[in-house]
Amino acid sequence: MKIIITGSLGNISKPLAEELVQKGHSVTVISSHQDRQQDIEAIGATAAIGSVEDVEFLTAKFSGADAVYAMIPPNFAAKDPLAHYEVIGKSYAKAIQQAGVKRVVQLSSWGAHLTEGTGFIVGSHRVEVIMNELSDVAITYLRPCSFYNNLYHYTDMIKQVGFIGTNFGGEDKVTLVSTQDIAGAAAEELQKTTTGKNIRYVASDEHTCNEIASILGAAIGQPDMKWLLFTGNQVKEALEKTGMPAAAVDKMVELNLSIHNGKLREDYDLHQPAEMGKVKLEDFAKEFAAAFKK
Repeated sequence: MKIIITGSLGNISKPLAEELVQKGHSVTVISSHQDRQQDIEAIGATAAIGSVEDVEFLTAKFSGADAVYAMIPPNFAAKDPLAHYEVIGKSYAKAIQQAGVKRVVQLSSWGAHLTEGTGFIVGSHRVEVIMNELSDVAITYLRPCSFYNNLYHYTDMIKQVGFIGTNFGGEDKVTLVSTQDIAGAAAEELQKTTTGKNIRYVASDEHTCNEIASILGAAIGQPDMKWLLFTGNQVKEALEKTGMPAAAVDKMVELNLSIHNGKLREDYDLHQPAEMGKVKLEDFAKEFAAAFKK
């Protein structure tokens, strides 16, 4: 198969491209950075350097493809984070239509069933709406849960105050996922023959926030570490001090609240995957500890 991978050599796209190359597929990886070309070619893929906002570029690269993996590169500096999703989503949709692509795997997110109240993830919802307008295209929306990698954001806090804290925490339940498990699910879907529009949730493990803190704490030598629940205003004030743009601050606080109140996971709870992924929190904790101690 000829398969196009967006997302450069990111945490999902790299292992995805590697797996597909190993299985004998012709893989092209799209990146906006010229300096990625050598690394892309080193894994046996073809590099296509250009912008995912350039419809003509995408159409040319998508032409003749048997399948496309599409993801929206994050941009926390965007003045309008949701517009960022829509611009790239429309770019993908136009290129898919013009190139005649018949199979797409779109990286979405849990919570994408909601039209509002989930911060950045509303952008994923809007992209699904855009993609749903495509006819004669089989699309699978991958909806992964909370990334293990997001836990790295708390490294400085742990070092400074010895705990994790945000406007979800304590006994709030969080379903977590490894980027390796997402890549594995994406590889399965790209090689699968299907029709219509489908949703696949991807998850690896589930714990309360305090359990997450305890497991990470044990890995770094702080077994009594807790995950405290702060108010939205407390988190907003802390994020503003980091220099994060106001729009991104608001979206982050809103996203966290949707985890705390359970809205984010409502549809996931109704359509949980038949099997959890292979990478458990204890596995990730080893990687977290290695990075923490550097």
